Amino acid sequence: MNRMRRLPAALCVVGLLSLALASCALPGRRGAPELPEAPVTMSLTSPAFAEGAAIPLRFTCDGEDRSPPLTWSDPPEGTRALALVMDDPDAPGGVFTHWLVYDLPADARSLAEGELPGGGKQGENDFGRIGYGGPCPPRGEQHRYRFAIYALDAPLDLPPGARRAAVLEAIAGHALARGVLTGTYRRGE
Repeated sequence: MNRMRRLPAALCVVGLLSLALASCALPGRRGAPELPEAPVTMSLTSPAFAEGAAIPLRFTCDGEDRSPPLTWSDPPEGTRALALVMDDPDAPGGVFTHWLVYDLPADARSLAEGELPGGGKQGENDFGRIGYGGPCPPRGEQHRYRFAIYALDAPLDLPPGARRAAVLEAIAGHALARGVLTGTYRRGE
């Protein structure tokens, strides 16, 4: 009978440990892969906001939640594809992925507002959706949002809907250069 009383307690401990381990693997949490290193030889800009400036409301979860227009400089010779990552390094649980775009044509030099050029694929963001998810920090907090464009020596050949870890691992093996644009967003109280 004494063993029977210990069994529910043991199951409880096992359940709590399982829950704790599962929470460590949730997307957008501490331990998320960092952006791959590559020489910063490309410039990335937006006509909607300047480096370090506030991202306009229409590109956020409080507005139209459309991707902002982006433009970048010529990538280095040997570029066969481009990839773009947008994330929030200030998220409470760690890095939060807002947008993954890969296998963009090497000759692309911009993304129009809310659009993706032919041939490009989008991964799953940490909202659990494929495509763009705009800035949406906790109310009263200002966060930074990093947009990073990568010049790649080969397409990533990942299926649509790939997750951050797979995309960043593939980028790391093919990155020739990168450009970074950082914007901010603060939600009202």
